[in-house]
Amino acid sequence: MQAKTVVDLPDHRISGSRILVRVDFNVPLDPDRRITDDIRIVRALPTLSYLLERGGRLIVTSHLARPKGVDPAFSLRPVAEHLSGLLDFPVRFCPELVGPVAQKAVNDLDDGQLLLLENTRFHEGEKKNDPELSRELADLCDLFVNDAFGSAHRAHASTVGAAEVLRERGREAVGGFLMEKELRYLGMALEAPDRPFAAVLGGAKISGKIEVIQSLLPKVDRLIIGGAMANTFFKALGLETGKSLVEEERVELARETLEEAGEKILLPVDCVVAPEISAGAPTREAERAAVEPEEMIGDIGKGSRALFADALAGAGTVVWNGPMGVFEMPPFAGGTLALAEAVAVVSDHGGTTIVGGGDSASAAEQAGVADRLSHVSTGGGASLEFLSGAVLPGVAALDKKEGSSS
Repeated sequence: MQAKTVVDLPDHRISGSRILVRVDFNVPLDPDRRITDDIRIVRALPTLSYLLERGGRLIVTSHLARPKGVDPAFSLRPVAEHLSGLLDFPVRFCPELVGPVAQKAVNDLDDGQLLLLENTRFHEGEKKNDPELSRELADLCDLFVNDAFGSAHRAHASTVGAAEVLRERGREAVGGFLMEKELRYLGMALEAPDRPFAAVLGGAKISGKIEVIQSLLPKVDRLIIGGAMANTFFKALGLETGKSLVEEERVELARETLEEAGEKILLPVDCVVAPEISAGAPTREAERAAVEPEEMIGDIGKGSRALFADALAGAGTVVWNGPMGVFEMPPFAGGTLALAEAVAVVSDHGGTTIVGGGDSASAAEQAGVADRLSHVSTGGGASLEFLSGAVLPGVAALDKKEGSSS
């Protein structure tokens, strides 16, 4: 779907307008409430700067973590302070999301100023897409901009409800630069990929990605499966998986998928096993048919790493979502880091590489290859749903470009 973006707004429509900007500032904090990774904030800067330079009065909203009610440990105040440093001017912070205090803070804004409201998830109505909360958010502004792709798969008050209320009032709801970039890269992968087109899926469970597998199979030339989700496919092949994570209720589905896919699916041929998955566990490499009953699979082996790298060599487009093992622990990190390098090599040779958010993005950073990739998505769940062919509620709520059919 081609949503309108901030560049479709004439400058006079931005200048002096109160603009509600939904961003994804769900950043990690250390025990002293200092931000340990600000990449999500940094990626919102182009949209914020564009609107500020044109005299917009920005009212910025985001969720942070999963608080149960109001919890000072998850306040966005530290984010406001950090954002002030990045923008090099004072960012105002409001300890409320809606209500008289928030309304006064908005009314006090001048052109080119920015106000960050408190954590949207302090309100129970946020996740319920509550009509009253949606209306209160819409009352704060004249325009809505969604630049939070990582939350676009959630129909919440701050991602969908407020946008729909504004559109009902004849106002605009558009996407930001980050939202546009995410949709452009992921849309290209689904609709017009340079071939050969390869997808790599990892992570723990097949159940979270079976829709993606089924959506991608007709489109890809090769589908590589790793991580713990490969164990369910091993079980479908009649292999011993020891004490490894296996979704028993999905084994038959995995078997049917293998039969349908034929040679398109590539599974690991060997693995790193250990008596338990822990940072200090003794490990050994084993062929996939040589796993012992008391062992657990924690990573792909060296043979699989070489096999996957060969399968990706020469690809025109690669989409990667999910690690090849428990990469947070050094004994089981090698497969994911090797895959990250193999994906980066595709970029080095002119291919387009798109990495899903979450663990895959962290792995790309850990491997030191993030800057070599075409696009690292900010939304793991959102990118998976998009790749499965689902319509993202946060995108559907935006105005469409003229001539767009969906």
